[in-house]
Amino acid sequence: MTAIKTVHARRVWDSRGKPTVEAEVVLESGALGRAITPAGASTGSGEARELRDGGKPLRGLDVSQAVRNVIGPIAAALRGMDIADQASLDRAMIELDGTADKGKLGGNAIVAVSLACLHAAAADAGVPLWKHLAAGRRVALPVPEIQIYGGGAHARARVDLQDFMVVCPGAGSFAEALEMTAEVYYAAGARLAKKGALQGVADEGGYWPTFKSNEEALSELVRSIEDAGFRPGKDVAIALDVAATQLYQGGRYSLALENRSLSAEQLALMLERWVDAYPIVSIEDPFAETDTEAMRAFTKRVGHRIQVVGDDYFVTDAKRIAAAAAVGACNTVLIKPNQIGTVTEAYAAVEAARKAGYGAIVSARSGETEDVSIVHLAIGWGVPQLKVGSFSRSERMVKWNEGVRIEEELGSSAQVFAAGRLFRRGA
Repeated sequence: MTAIKTVHARRVWDSRGKPTVEAEVVLESGALGRAITPAGASTGSGEARELRDGGKPLRGLDVSQAVRNVIGPIAAALRGMDIADQASLDRAMIELDGTADKGKLGGNAIVAVSLACLHAAAADAGVPLWKHLAAGRRVALPVPEIQIYGGGAHARARVDLQDFMVVCPGAGSFAEALEMTAEVYYAAGARLAKKGALQGVADEGGYWPTFKSNEEALSELVRSIEDAGFRPGKDVAIALDVAATQLYQGGRYSLALENRSLSAEQLALMLERWVDAYPIVSIEDPFAETDTEAMRAFTKRVGHRIQVVGDDYFVTDAKRIAAAAAVGACNTVLIKPNQIGTVTEAYAAVEAARKAGYGAIVSARSGETEDVSIVHLAIGWGVPQLKVGSFSRSERMVKWNEGVRIEEELGSSAQVFAAGRLFRRGA
């Protein structure tokens, strides 16, 4: 047994300049683990609750109390515990908090410590985190899902949909997928600049465009893929995040850019038409988190052809995944450790997805940091996809670059890169 000696925390800053929590766990052996909590802009109602200070300073967003909770009660509870028993460490924090949403101590405090404990265990074993998690199993690099245009809550609703992304079915490696995406990203920026439609970059580093309709973004993205020298759908395909909960008003879906309101059935028909017309292989949160019937019906209609991904709908909760599987809603789960609050619970969601026969994607948040934990989680847990944001900004690139390093380290021992198998569209 290697015991925890100290648990510490500090306030640091995320990619939007907002306060967040960094935790450090030091073991009796001297090994150290460190992790930083990200934050989302588009969040599900069932997420673990961040603890923010409120008041006037820093617009109420300070995390001083969350930091004190780590240094005080959490540190006292974990001191002397075995770092190898992640489940017991996480359970101790959950029980200490005692609330359904981790709102007493703060989900942002708990997840930082949980991840820091995991890093400390890997450091104590003298191996990278991914290797510690893999426990001797062969691993593969996850397929990158990378934003080209940002919209919705990430870009002040410049376009209604939150993410227009690409995946690369034609890539034979993680590094090649990044290179192909870089070419598309450059081409997309050049097209926007030429049209006078480039307004900067959104929260996750994707271009912040001026389009007249949401569908214009799709046609422009197809042309960008072609401009980069690739075949749409064969080499490079499109993934969308509708983030439909953000559009849901009074039982309908509001597309502000187009000044129209759609029923669930009308939205489903629009998305299905897009799947027919464009090389779309994945749609995330096509309906609101409460609209299970629409999710179920849409999955039945197009789930044999594309990924139907639940994010706000699942909030990385194993129980929600099992319930959705029972009715046939979605076929892929987004995994965000800070949504649920601990490593153990996040892994339970991965296992629930596997049991249901669902795919999975480990994902970053819009408010990110230099922490690379999610890359190691995706590889070590065998999750086949990784969504980090776009192909710019350091908090994004540090994660893509970590994947490049790990792929190089693995060399020929890595399992086959799965992009072509994952994104072979059905008829």
